Amino acid sequence: MIKVISVVGARPNFMKAAPVKHAFDSLKNVTHLLLHTGQHYDAAMSDIFFEELGMGKPDLFLGVGSGSHAEQTAKIMIEFEKVCIEQKPNLVIVYGDVNSTLAASIVAKKLNIKVAHVESGLRSFDREMPEEINRIVTDSITDLFFVTEESGRTHLLHDGKKYEQIFFVGNTMIDTLVHFCTNNSAPQKGNYFVLTLHRPSNVDNHEHLKALLQSIEDGAGDCEIYFPVHPRTMKTLKDSGIINNLNLTKWKLLDPAGYKDFITMVRGAKGVVTDSGGIQEETTWLGVPCITLRESTERPSTVELGTNTLIGIEPQMVKNAVSRIATNTAQNLYSKVPPLWDGRAAERIVNIIMRELSLS
Repeated sequence: MIKVISVVGARPNFMKAAPVKHAFDSLKNVTHLLLHTGQHYDAAMSDIFFEELGMGKPDLFLGVGSGSHAEQTAKIMIEFEKVCIEQKPNLVIVYGDVNSTLAASIVAKKLNIKVAHVESGLRSFDREMPEEINRIVTDSITDLFFVTEESGRTHLLHDGKKYEQIFFVGNTMIDTLVHFCTNNSAPQKGNYFVLTLHRPSNVDNHEHLKALLQSIEDGAGDCEIYFPVHPRTMKTLKDSGIINNLNLTKWKLLDPAGYKDFITMVRGAKGVVTDSGGIQEETTWLGVPCITLRESTERPSTVELGTNTLIGIEPQMVKNAVSRIATNTAQNLYSKVPPLWDGRAAERIVNIIMRELSLS
């Protein structure tokens, strides 16, 4: 009997792993275990996603909790090593670019267990982003690479990976989105923006965050701003006193949203402002204008084909970009769905894994 462990740790992982779990569940000749490291561990950041995505409870839970990058990665490695020694999987699947991705891939390879990386090959070329380090290190020791867009294959080949190791399969996050949109009607369009902010470079500096929020408010005109606030961002808002000066007739400060509520909110929005990665992909598939508050993106297809615009963080640039969408004067906002973003990526991944494991 083949045994596979999927390792997830944070919200973006859950949407990517859910369709893979469902595809494995339909097979009889494989044991697939879902392991949650606990990197995101509270109900708002974790439990609700497992419930809404139909994943059930994880088969294994490490409960590592918060900490610095080093502390969190170390805790995951210590606990995951015990799991691998006990379970003896044939393959470990890691997703995306969080600390859990890095930690699990290192543990598996040191125990001579094959590693598959879903969403491999993406590069922002900004090594100040912790996620970029996680991507580079994970891809340096991966055996099976599942890429979401052609840039992933290009980067991996440039790094010396063999063509036969790389599989262009599409995007499992889009699988989850396709399933949701197929089973839930779209809301009416509203006069509001959705904002998400969580990157330390954007939220940890009080003056910087204050200027960023002001530029978004100024650009939004008469549009409201729905702001599901990440715990890290909320701490800064409170510690700095910024929260006391926000115009709450315009700002709607919300708790972190579950998957269903968040996607429904985005589908009805005039536009999205974010510093996230996955939201750039979701808005491209949905055709919703997206402004990304970063200087670079590891998902270039969302800019080349989709509605995503890289703006950076200079206040006047941010204000102007938001204003163009608020007043319907944005230019060149079109959306073409990237190849293989068709809701069947997980099916392709599982078929390839079963074939490759049967040959090994």
